[in-house]
Amino acid sequence: MNDYIIRRARREDIGAIVRMLADDQLGATRDDPHDLVPYLRAFEQIDADPNQLLVVVISDDVPVGTLQLTIIPGLARRGALRGQIEAVRVHIDHRGSGLGADLMRWAIDESRRRGCALVQLTSDVSRTDAHRFYERLGFVPSHTGFKLKL
Repeated sequence: MNDYIIRRARREDIGAIVRMLADDQLGATRDDPHDLVPYLRAFEQIDADPNQLLVVVISDDVPVGTLQLTIIPGLARRGALRGQIEAVRVHIDHRGSGLGADLMRWAIDESRRRGCALVQLTSDVSRTDAHRFYERLGFVPSHTGFKLKL
């Protein structure tokens, strides 16, 4: 990556991460950067779990990208580990710069380094631009996902 570094997120990054989560058509309806209490509580759980990795991309000391990588142990595929990528966001000022592709390649490499046999992600059906982005990176839309709100 050019002028960026990727590092584990810190507590002080949470405000910037939540602002990125809220800065799109779906996040605007479900995330609130004005109340960080639930996000800080979630961060403590994520940060304490060795199978969770919340990262930020830093440019000029400011978070400009983020994703969460979860390592999932399982019995399927001969006991293979899976890397699950969630909440990929790039600050609006850095979209189209290649930062998102670099961040995704980093997550794929990190999954491989941790012994994963595959990397997976879900993407809302309305995010057609994101679908094209993931397919350019080699992801295949091989499954249909289901969610149940609780």
